Amino acid sequence: MTMKAVLALDQGTTSSRAILFDRSGAVLALAQKEFPQLFPRPGWVEHDPDAIWSSQWDVARAVLAKADLSPRDIAGIGIANQRETTLVWDRRTGRPIHNAIVWQDRRTAPMCDALRRKGTDKVIRRKTGLVVDAYFSATKIAWILANVPGAMARARRGELAFGTVDSWLAWNLTGGRAHVTDASNASRTMLFNLRTGDWDDDLLREFGVPRAMLPEVRSSSEIYGEAMLGSMPVPIAGMAGDQQAALFGQACHAPGMVKNTFGTGCFMLMNTGPKPIHSRNNLLTTVAWRVDGKTEFAMEGSVFIAGAAVQWLRDGLGIIRSSSDVEALAASVPDNGGVYLVPAFAGLGTPHWDPYARGILAGLTRGSTAAHVARATLEGIAYQVRDVLEAMERDAGIRLRELRVDGGASANNLLMQFQSDILGVPVVRPRVAETTALGAAYLAGLATGFWPCRADIAQQWQSERRFTPTMRPAVRKALLAGWSKALGRSMGWVGHRGSAA
Repeated sequence: MTMKAVLALDQGTTSSRAILFDRSGAVLALAQKEFPQLFPRPGWVEHDPDAIWSSQWDVARAVLAKADLSPRDIAGIGIANQRETTLVWDRRTGRPIHNAIVWQDRRTAPMCDALRRKGTDKVIRRKTGLVVDAYFSATKIAWILANVPGAMARARRGELAFGTVDSWLAWNLTGGRAHVTDASNASRTMLFNLRTGDWDDDLLREFGVPRAMLPEVRSSSEIYGEAMLGSMPVPIAGMAGDQQAALFGQACHAPGMVKNTFGTGCFMLMNTGPKPIHSRNNLLTTVAWRVDGKTEFAMEGSVFIAGAAVQWLRDGLGIIRSSSDVEALAASVPDNGGVYLVPAFAGLGTPHWDPYARGILAGLTRGSTAAHVARATLEGIAYQVRDVLEAMERDAGIRLRELRVDGGASANNLLMQFQSDILGVPVVRPRVAETTALGAAYLAGLATGFWPCRADIAQQWQSERRFTPTMRPAVRKALLAGWSKALGRSMGWVGHRGSAA
């Protein structure tokens, strides 16, 4: 074979990235471009769909130029994407009818409250494996159809298309010829039945979503269509939600293996094999991937704000100039000085599921400094991960032996050491930290024959650094007591009408 690389499009919440991987799984080149975050009202988060597409297209072309490769050198394209973010567009023109409503958006929390009062949440949980929350796509679609004039009638006539970001990219890459999603992304909509592997008609009726809007659900590793990169067609051959892609890229192919991605949020997934396991501790049950006609599942814990809290220090408070500055600032003090940050800027996810929680900075004294706030921000990320892991261990009935980590914030050594300390287990960072993009590349490479099988992929995984716990148990206990107190203060902060509860 003359193909030299696979192109991964990693479309995230705050930036679009394109990464080229060679046969060894090494990064050949990377291009990245941030795009604007839109906050039209408190608790609302939107993206311009055109900004998502144009930024992703720009970096796809840029990374080829950077690596001095042409489209004929590319075996296939894999897509990993921010999940749950909801787009609706006109099938004829390809134009969005509203901004994308981002997964962090809280506007439909009252709609979710109404579902719980009806008792519909139990049916949704049983069918989809998800808790009822504004996080997922279904209520976002319903909101767009109810609030954009004429949208519902147009949707019923089959004129509108819904998609998560993977569908939007595939549509644009293929010039509107492919309206598809994969099973992992479909399972995040609150409209997908885990047991039938298809859209659920009862849930479509409940949310008022016409089936004609929905993309075709496909495998995570197959050829969906072709993208024209210049004058050369390149197959789009892999697709998975970013967290499932990271699980695949971390070679967590066996049941019981766990990874945590430190990105805009934190997302911990455990491979549970061929059968969905329903959680007793407020974890989500989700499709991990569908490959070679076989669906595998995962349990997931979702932390909404992680790296985004560091961005807040940069953009909101201005106490650091770039996100990478946070480690040195936090390390300039020996401890948090009693300061705790609960970064519940978009509510709380697993295991609390409180859409009315808000961020809390607690324990401040006259001696508190920007360094203490920076350290508290990093520690707040690690505490949330511990809360998720404890719930996962209770569900699985096992004690985790190690945690594989990835994502941008996993490069922060102070955070990774504190994470190991507060968990009491080793934290392992892989040689290739770009595991979300790598997972998408692997899925595309399997479909096109660039990699022959999963066993070869698993052999490529290597550890770059292993962090082991050094914290005394008494210190850990005291820190966790402070976290628990601050967490309790943040919960239920906002009432249903947007006023303090």
